[in-house]
Amino acid sequence: MEASGAIALSTSIVPSLRLRSQSSAHHRFSVRRKALLRPPRCQKMFVPGFGEALPEAKAAKNLQDFFTYVAVRVVLGQLESYNPEAHEDLKEFMSRNPLNDGDKFCRNLMRESPNHKALALRIMQVRSAYSKEDFEWDNLKKLAFKMVDESNTRLMREYVIETSHLENDK
Repeated sequence: MEASGAIALSTSIVPSLRLRSQSSAHHRFSVRRKALLRPPRCQKMFVPGFGEALPEAKAAKNLQDFFTYVAVRVVLGQLESYNPEAHEDLKEFMSRNPLNDGDKFCRNLMRESPNHKALALRIMQVRSAYSKEDFEWDNLKKLAFKMVDESNTRLMREYVIETSHLENDK
């Protein structure tokens, strides 16, 4: 009787333990996955005003739009010499559609006509190749640091000159 009671007790406890361990494993996985999705907590500045996106994501979107601009210029240069008609078509399309949003520009270009679709595909191809193979990412970082430092120095110098000049006039 005792043995059957022990068996009944153990079967009633074990499934609940198994469910708890599965549940806690799922919880640990869920916590670990959320930690991977969220930006790392480290000694970096918190930048409000970007919603869910990081400032780097905003910069990446701006670079993507810039790469579209560059790709359009490259394709225009190529078309000028070997396909003047397509060159004029693309220039005319550009006069009606701003290039400030690269994806929107390509989306609209694709839907304009079959010839424009080929131009859009070429622009996207050049945009991808330029961003991966030709753009000098290390140089961008160096130039950005240098430009920020030079700009800060210039602005501070201007302020000191302006305020010291005002104090000398008093």
